[in-house]
Amino acid sequence: MQIKQADFVKSAVYDKDYPEELGGIEFAFVGRSNVGKSSLINSITGRKKLARTSKTPGRTQLINYFIMNNEFYFVDLPGYGFAKVPKAVKAEWGTTMERYLSSPRKKLVFVLLDIRRVPSGEDLEMLNWLEHFETPFKIIFTKMDKVSNNVKSKCLKAIKTKLEFDHDDVFFHSSLKNTGKQEILDYVGKVVDKYRVENN
Repeated sequence: MQIKQADFVKSAVYDKDYPEELGGIEFAFVGRSNVGKSSLINSITGRKKLARTSKTPGRTQLINYFIMNNEFYFVDLPGYGFAKVPKAVKAEWGTTMERYLSSPRKKLVFVLLDIRRVPSGEDLEMLNWLEHFETPFKIIFTKMDKVSNNVKSKCLKAIKTKLEFDHDDVFFHSSLKNTGKQEILDYVGKVVDKYRVENN
């Protein structure tokens, strides 16, 4: 798949503010603060400033909707984790995210994990939450440009002490080098096509 058109639609907090569904499936991106959600969205859409990036963790506080090829949405969810914000604000972000994830909107969630970090308790909670609610998801390991192949193997070994996954069932991405971009896009295309066939 190629992204020929990508535009910001709106930001939302509550269900009533979500844009009208397009009749297909949408793709949400979730992960710890500073894991690279906005950078990944910019990379795979080929738009450097589509999603706002920041070196300050926790910049994304709202649910941000972007429309792709006038056909489906990418949804940038608030980050969780170490953002230096008051607990009350963190709790509100969590509620905002949970409200979206538990909504009846047809979605596939990409869970972003930093290849250099063993998954945190919050990462594991997110994965367990998605499994519990039977929400389809895929894992994307980010910041691949930060590790060599040798270090990558060591990182994956450490990650597998906390998390079970098949190597062929996850994605590896670098927003700096755009590695993994096409694999993610091809997967998105397959899901969109499959959903279109099943619902026609």
